[in-house]
Formats: sequence, structure tokens, C-alpha cells
Amino acid sequence: MLRAPSRRKRREPVKKLNLIPILDAVFIFIFFLLMSANFIKIFEIQSDVPIVSTGTPPKNQKPLALKAIISQKGISLYRGVPSRFFRSISKTSSGEFDYESLHLELIKLKKRNKKEREIILEPKGNISYEEIVKVMDAVRNLRRTDEAIYIKEGQMDVRVKALFDKIVFGNIQG
Repeated sequence: MLRAPSRRKRREPVKKLNLIPILDAVFIFIFFLLMSANFIKIFEIQSDVPIVSTGTPPKNQKPLALKAIISQKGISLYRGVPSRFFRSISKTSSGEFDYESLHLELIKLKKRNKKEREIILEPKGNISYEEIVKVMDAVRNLRRTDEAIYIKEGQMDVRVKALFDKIVFGNIQG
């Protein structure tokens, strides 16, 4: 009589893998990754793309077409179509752009063109990102300490909250 081998009769239970220590290690690793990561805030400055139009502007309104050319010598302001030189704002004695003079000049211009919101910035040469952002801040923001400018909307006078907040880059390859 033949007997079955003893291996077939004895069944060993399947050993289960203990995953708890592995999961603990993974969660601790994720925790340390999150704690060591640098979370940075990314800020976006709104800027429009230049629009090419084949239409003619309305006859009763002359467009301001304000343009600021930023170069190593200073900031030159142009207005009108075709562009005509309007004002030059040179750098301060310390070699920085005179953002305050630019801001005050744009307030005067805004008082005469209250509904105008667009300005074209053209950086020329080697202008740093920080300098461009400071120019954009001087061009966009009206401070609380600035003289109030009001426009008529319907029957009410509404305070203008920004100078020229629609910024278009005319040439960023300079």
C-alpha cells in the first residue's frame, strides 16, 4: 500500500506580512518632508497683452495712449497717437529711479484723464525685475494720502481707486 508523502498532509499556515512598521515609517517620512519643505507664496501681477486694432478711435475722444519707457537713464513718458514725448523723470542722486516723482506726475495726468486706465510699459536695456515691479506699483496704486480724484457715474461722484491699473508691456525683449 502506497502512502501519500507527509508534506502533502501537513499544511503550513500562510505567514502574513506585518505592514504596521512600514506604514509607520512612511507616515513619519511624509511628516518630515512636509515640515522641511519651504512653502513659498507666488504673487501674480496682472498685465495685458498689447491689442492690435484696425479700427479707428472715436473722433470726439483723443486717446491718451500713455507710454512709459524705462531705461538706465530714467523714465520717459509719452502720450498720444502718434506718441509724443511728454516728460522725463531722471534717476535720483543715489542712482535709483524716482518713483515718487513718477507717481506725482501720473496723478496730475490722471486728474486730466480721469477715465483712462491703461499705460504701456517698455523696459529698455538691463532693467531688473524689482525695478519694473516698483515702477508698476508707482503707476498702479493711488495711496490714501494722495489727493482724491472723483469721476461722475450716473448721478454720483465716485472716488477713483487706482491710477493706471491696466498695464501693458509694449516691449519686453529690450
